[in-house]
Amino acid sequence: MKRVRPKKNLGQHFLTDLGIARRIADTVDACPDIPVLEIGPGMGVMTQFLYPKEREFKCVEIDKESVAYLNDAFPRLRDNIIGDDFLRMDLREVFGGKQFVLTGNYPYDISSQIFFKMLDNKDLIPCCTGMIQREVALRIASEPGNKAYGILSVLIQAWYDTEYLFTVDETVFNPPPKVKSAVIRMTRNGVKELGCDEELFRRVVKTVFNQRRKMLRVSLRQIFNGTVQARPEFFENDMMTMRPEQLTVRQFVELTNLVAREISQ
Repeated sequence: MKRVRPKKNLGQHFLTDLGIARRIADTVDACPDIPVLEIGPGMGVMTQFLYPKEREFKCVEIDKESVAYLNDAFPRLRDNIIGDDFLRMDLREVFGGKQFVLTGNYPYDISSQIFFKMLDNKDLIPCCTGMIQREVALRIASEPGNKAYGILSVLIQAWYDTEYLFTVDETVFNPPPKVKSAVIRMTRNGVKELGCDEELFRRVVKTVFNQRRKMLRVSLRQIFNGTVQARPEFFENDMMTMRPEQLTVRQFVELTNLVAREISQ
């Protein structure tokens, strides 16, 4: 069977270590009894350990060459191999509206987009596991006060408990990436409602982290435009002397409500 050629434009780095592939596949066991969707199976190094689990399984692959390989290598899965772009899919159609675990060896260049889509479908995805660039994994799992703490940290931790599971060396890939990788797991926390406008929450988080070295009283001015001016007393709040990396998720919720009240004045 002809092997798939890794394609640079798709960010393909095929995992070659079966032991690590099995360890990543087993991370989905923390959220049992619901279907699993694997993103970017490539030549199926993780797929071979995922599909025998006693649960519904599907995989989505954008690379036509990989889809053809998977159809030949896993003939029993042919009806469950989706040749599509995950970022464009309606996730409610994958398992008929049922919740599922998301997993995979995620392409580094779109991993953040994958997780933003996860957030948009958080009620469908109670658990997400997989391998990404180590730097991104550190950001996701980082706590306030850490330099890695940023936009992804806050937006994901608002809805998910995050775990940095283990580091993966670059030598176990073909071709080897230029950076180390890491395996993470994100599990939905008990939060049903943030207690603020969720769209404004995202906007506030992104705005202040885009000027992460500045105090909030400076970076937040970008929120207000020519038609909406903040009152001087708004910037006198004790929180305004803090920098974004110092705020917890709960404080970002409080900040969003402060901004919302100011906009409505």
